[in-house]
Formats: sequence, C-alpha cells, structure tokens
Amino acid sequence: MYGLISWAVRLMKKVVPEAAVRPLRPLYHRALALLMTLSYRFPARRLVVIGVTGTKGKSTTCELVFSILRQAGHKTALVSTIRFAIEDESRPNPYKMTLQGRGFVQAFMRKALAAGCTHFVIEVTSESVLQHRHWFLALNGLIVTNIQREHIESHGSFEKYVAAKRAIVATLERSAKKHGVLVANWDVPESRAFLNARVARPIGFSETELANVRNGERGVSFEYGSAPFSLPLPGIFNAMNALAAIKLCEAFGVPLATAAKALAHLPIVRGRLERIEAGQDFLAIVDYAHTPDSLRALYSAYPDRRKICVLGNTGGGRDTWKRPEMGRIADEACDTVILTNEDPYDEDPRAIVLAMAKGMARKPEIIMDRREAIRAALRLASLAQDKRDVAVLISGKGTDPYIMGAKGAKEPWDDASVVREELEKLGFRR
Repeated sequence: MYGLISWAVRLMKKVVPEAAVRPLRPLYHRALALLMTLSYRFPARRLVVIGVTGTKGKSTTCELVFSILRQAGHKTALVSTIRFAIEDESRPNPYKMTLQGRGFVQAFMRKALAAGCTHFVIEVTSESVLQHRHWFLALNGLIVTNIQREHIESHGSFEKYVAAKRAIVATLERSAKKHGVLVANWDVPESRAFLNARVARPIGFSETELANVRNGERGVSFEYGSAPFSLPLPGIFNAMNALAAIKLCEAFGVPLATAAKALAHLPIVRGRLERIEAGQDFLAIVDYAHTPDSLRALYSAYPDRRKICVLGNTGGGRDTWKRPEMGRIADEACDTVILTNEDPYDEDPRAIVLAMAKGMARKPEIIMDRREAIRAALRLASLAQDKRDVAVLISGKGTDPYIMGAKGAKEPWDDASVVREELEKLGFRR
C-alpha cells in the first residue's frame, strides 16, 4: 500500500498544478493518515511505542533507548533521522526527512510486528506535525529532550514551533494506552511546561541529577541513582540524552544496571560526534550540529584541541536568523574556520555563506565546494607541527544523504565517507 500511494502521489504532482493542490493539503494529510493506518490495521496498538522529540539530541536519544530496550530483552524496532532498524537488521534513512509520510511508519510497524517486535522507538519532529504524521502512533511513552529556536520559517514563529511540539505531547495524552510516561527536560522552561500534561507519569530530568560527571574526548561518565554510567559519546549534552533514556526505560521496568550495561557498549552513532579513524595522528569528527547550542556543544566537547572547523550548517529557505550566530560561535571557538556549502536549495549558496561570515570578527576562508573544504581542513591538520593537538570538526550534514540544490537537484553525499576518502588521498591508512 505504501508503494502504491507513493506512485499515485508522484503521478498527481506531474498533472495537478501546485496552486490547486495547496488548499487541499491539510485535508489530504489527515485523510491519508487515517487511510494508511486502517490499511495496516492499526499496528501501533500492538506495540509499546516510545516517541522522542525535541530540538536537538533526538536521534542520539532514540539510539540510547533502542539499545537499552534490547539489552533488557525486548525485540525492538527503530525509526529515526539516521536509520531504520528491526533488531540487528538496519539500513540508513535515505529520505532527507525524519518521519516519512504516505503510511511509511505504519508499514514499518507492520513489518516490525511480523518480525516479532514488541517495542518500537520513533523520532517525531515538529515538521511531521504539519502533515499530521504523528497521528495514530498510539504512544506509550515520550521523551522531550529540549526546546530551542529552530524551524522558525516553516512554523511561522517560535511560539508555533513550541505548539507543534505540544501537539506531539497531546498525542501521548490522547493515547488509548494506559500509564503513559512523559519524560521532559526540566531545565528548559518550554519543555518543563509540558510536564503539566494529562499523563499518568510525568517525569522531569535535570543536569542537577548527574553526579560525579567525568567528560573526556572518548566519552562521558556519571552517576544517577547511585548507579555508575558511562557511554562512548563525549559531552554533558550526551549525558543528558542518556539520563532521559535511562529515566524513560526505568519507568518501563528496566533496571538501572541493565541500562548501564547497554550504554557502556553502545554502538557508534553515525553522524553524531562520529570519529573517523584512518590512521591519522589528528582527530577528525563528523557531526550534525545544526543549531547554535548544538554547535557550541560540539566545540566544547574538545576544549584542549586546536580546532580546524568546516562550517556549513545553514541550509537554504529556513532559519536565516541563525546564520551570523553560527559564524560568530565558530569564530570564537575555532582556530581556523572554513565556510562551505550545505543544502542551499533554491537560495544562492554564496549568499548563505556570506551571511554566516557577517557574524565573524575574522575573515574566514570560503571554499564553496564541500569536498574541497574538507580536503583543505584535513591537509592543514596533516601539516601541523603537533598533529595530536589538532581536531578537524566537520559539522552540518551528519548522515544527510544528499546536498540539496536548486529546483530539486540533489547530489549524493556522506560526510564520513568523504573524510575517509580524503584522508586516504593524503596517505593515511588504517
């Protein structure tokens, strides 16, 4: 059914004018959500469904919950920006969007049930709310990692963005399943307000609950509830993501010791503080960082390194307000900044980069070709006198599979693969 609907929609786009379609879109999305749920026989009703939303940390937190539930013995499936997984079977998300429409999630839930899954972890975005893709998820639990300024143009205002997140919380409130669990960031006023939701178990989490925190380049450790935890991801922000996942799973009966074991052996989270190892003496990191706070967090994770930063974190057609702010943050934190292209869509890519440069006190190096920018950063690091003190931090794409250009053009892309290829050209071998 998913394939049939996708084919029909593609056909309609070719023959029906955009102006005629636009007024009917809200009705279309509502009707499609209902139709596809009916066609797959309400699969969410037979699964324990855990949603994760927020401005940043969603994909990582999904991975943390997925690992903990599996360690606890639950057969679990996952839908996120990074990948689609059913237990050990996994494939990258190729869609340039987190939550596919046209019944994709319902179809994947049905596939998960057929594979014997009992639990389902799903990343839910504010953008998906605009197309009613959060309908019929039948949530058992929800994590709100944080709320910050993002997607302002698409929603119309920060208040409307927060309202979209509140609509996801309302999905948990309306769920027919009893004993709903909401875990929300207590340290952020907007997400703290969500804890007033009409759910059985509202649970806040706060940085003040982290004890004996030790943060290093290869990971972070802390204590919660007198239990020690460590995970191979650096940064206090990842400790917070872990705390949210731990509290959610604890509410569903997972012992802290089980959660600790899962986090200690967490697999690599692709595109999120991903270390690229090719035998080089310096550090090379690929990260998604797409908000000012996430960019600060990336840079703060490596305080003792001389940072060479490839910055291309502001796509076309959205969040123009943050462009000079991202430039300012890089200017203050990095020893060298190379500005480059990300996803210009129908905007002039150089104009986007120049908007970032306006926030910088120093004149940045601008290399519009993203591969050439990465190559230049790696070459500069390879020529450093003490390479072990250097970190090349490449941000903005993470696992994004394309660079999006004008009129729907898309260039296949993977930052991590490009970094490995360019390191090999420089003579490094793992």
